[in-house]
Amino acid sequence: MSQQTSVGVARRFVMELRVRGVEDAVLAPGSRSGPLALALAAADEQGLIRLHVRIDEREAAFLALGLAKASRRLVPVVTTSGTAVANLHPAMLEALHSDVPVLAVTADRPGRLRGTGANQTTEQREIFPGIPFIERVKQITVGPAHLNLELDEPLIEPIKWELGGAHGDGGGFLRFHNPRIKHLETGPRTVVVAGDDARQPARILARDAGWPLLAEPSSGSRNGEALVSYRLLLAHSPLAERIERVVSFGHATLTRPVTRLLSRTDIPIVHVGTQATFPVPAGPNVTFTDEVTTTGADDPAWLDAWKQADATATDTVDALVPGTPYEVALAVNRAVSPEGLLFVGSSSPIRDLDLVARPYPVGERRLIIANRGLAGIDGVLSSAIGAALARPSSRAIAYVGDLTFLHGSNGLLIGPGEPRPDLTIVVASDDGGSIFSTLEQGAPEYAVSFERVFATPTGADLGALCAGYGVPHRLVAAGELAAVLAEDVTGIRVVEVPVDRTGRRELDARIAADVRAELRS
Repeated sequence: MSQQTSVGVARRFVMELRVRGVEDAVLAPGSRSGPLALALAAADEQGLIRLHVRIDEREAAFLALGLAKASRRLVPVVTTSGTAVANLHPAMLEALHSDVPVLAVTADRPGRLRGTGANQTTEQREIFPGIPFIERVKQITVGPAHLNLELDEPLIEPIKWELGGAHGDGGGFLRFHNPRIKHLETGPRTVVVAGDDARQPARILARDAGWPLLAEPSSGSRNGEALVSYRLLLAHSPLAERIERVVSFGHATLTRPVTRLLSRTDIPIVHVGTQATFPVPAGPNVTFTDEVTTTGADDPAWLDAWKQADATATDTVDALVPGTPYEVALAVNRAVSPEGLLFVGSSSPIRDLDLVARPYPVGERRLIIANRGLAGIDGVLSSAIGAALARPSSRAIAYVGDLTFLHGSNGLLIGPGEPRPDLTIVVASDDGGSIFSTLEQGAPEYAVSFERVFATPTGADLGALCAGYGVPHRLVAAGELAAVLAEDVTGIRVVEVPVDRTGRRELDARIAADVRAELRS
């Protein structure tokens, strides 16, 4: 059998995945991708690669994203030709902007058919702008990429698949070979910002230098002595006006106070990364580097002042939490066990969590992640399922809003016999998009159109939807959530917590006013 046949290409494809340390692959069914499907099925049967099959290409891609995000290994998602390819685009955009190693593998018709009316034939090459494009199996890398394979007939041949051989470690997320190192002296009043995927270097620098740590929930740095109410302090504390330098890690896009801080041009800002992870156009005061070092700890009075202000602000918020949507976020934060996983949806859930989430003890290896590359609400359930599959835990939790849940509900469509994680999906259900009420659109002058074009209530019955997918569903009050999350979980379940979005704008205004008054008293 010639190695140029479609079956030969499929065999080489699986072997290359093995060499690159691939442990999971996702497949959406199709005819043109048939040889790839059979090769992956054989790899699964031989215990070489765990295969996940989904009928929805968009959800398949987000499943691969979650698997790759939690495992930090390359995960391919395989589709047939035609419109199937376009359905990968949202997840590939997220992979690009969060540097997650998802490999889009698209089966294609032979090039001679391109530009004709042949069935399911379109221009698939370079369909994902910004994503490295390859056409040969040997060119597979460990970062986000698109492999387009032209497969000719015969697509399937009766052969014995022999797929043993070397299995590499994949290299994880490869970074810099010759890192740029920036050494900072103590003295200037400095804060450390930890955005999405900043991880432990941000926390370690803040600890060693004695600087305040302002860490987003999905930073991987919100443990130890990270501040809780940092965004309120930036907005309302006189301390914010005294900041003389900022060190930034990760991709910080969650809050406007942080964006305003990183937009300042009157103080030096050091960002560990590139412009691709810096949330505003960098001016001459911004230095990009790969690593930051410092010698010794700074004057403890600066950090102590931030800690005292944080305690004041947090106590003020705590007094207002009961009976509000923040009560759900606080229960979720407390429920994540050591070694556990929390996948957080965009919009209100991650912002609610950000306001109330206590830092976890260092060394307990909780993984808090979110799709923050482009911060979309699409595909979150599949991403959470993928992450839970990559990091098994009896306390894996996803925390989303009802619109995010409905948008990605097809992620619950999992065939019998497919791998399933133990995962609780908590839905803060307010029948709409409450985040818009806290933005400009929620102002009284837009009230006439607000419900229809921003809040977008659906009246959907989430329990009936779950029943259709065969997924257990429970409706619980916010005060009952902590006990429910403490239960042992087998398989996927949905816990819906009704919350009232009426008055969200007023609630946030009251929190801000009360915190400002306490901090300036």
